Amino acid sequence: MSDSEIKARLLEAAAMHVPFDGWSEGAFQASACDADVDIAVARAVCPRGAVDLALAFHAAGDAAMLERLAATDLSEMRFRDRVAAAVRFRLEAALDKEMVRRGTALFALPHHSADGARAIWQTCDHIWTALGDTSEDVNWYTKRATLSAVYGSTVLYWLGDQSAGDEATWAFLDRRIDNVMQIENVKAKARESKILGPLINGPLGQMVSHIRAPKGAASDLPGRWSRQS
Repeated sequence: MSDSEIKARLLEAAAMHVPFDGWSEGAFQASACDADVDIAVARAVCPRGAVDLALAFHAAGDAAMLERLAATDLSEMRFRDRVAAAVRFRLEAALDKEMVRRGTALFALPHHSADGARAIWQTCDHIWTALGDTSEDVNWYTKRATLSAVYGSTVLYWLGDQSAGDEATWAFLDRRIDNVMQIENVKAKARESKILGPLINGPLGQMVSHIRAPKGAASDLPGRWSRQS
């Protein structure tokens, strides 16, 4: 079996243990046993045990979201609605809220917080890339950082949502997207301001113009500083 097939088997078995035991060592070992995967093999594909399995669970949700995005015609939607749809697809790809809740608790721990932040960033990078983002300057970062905040807050709201069909979550998501659009309007007005405009369009603008997105597919790595004017 390939590594991806082994992880898929472990995740299928984990659905019976994680809601009760969290993404713990006990749940990891029980999942390996139920999946009939030798624990040594399980550790070979998940060296950090449950932490790596939780990240595989998150990555599987990203893959399901991308598959749905590719199969859905979004051409008639406004762009802000496409972003909202992508976030909704991502949440709907997580079939078990309790596994997400347990993952949120795991990645809230200080020693795992970097993994959690990286996972959210990767999700938002997938969304922007799937929606056709071609930015290569500082906007590459601001788009993903802003969406990460929207996505993270929406996940937390969704975890506590008990409304029918999670309708309250989708309304919350729409409000957060509207907030982002308001921020963009404020930024546009600031550039036109007599006070802030000269700074933004002058020294500050020249400085950020050198920032470049990471090359190729290494979107989880630091970007570049271009010397070109």
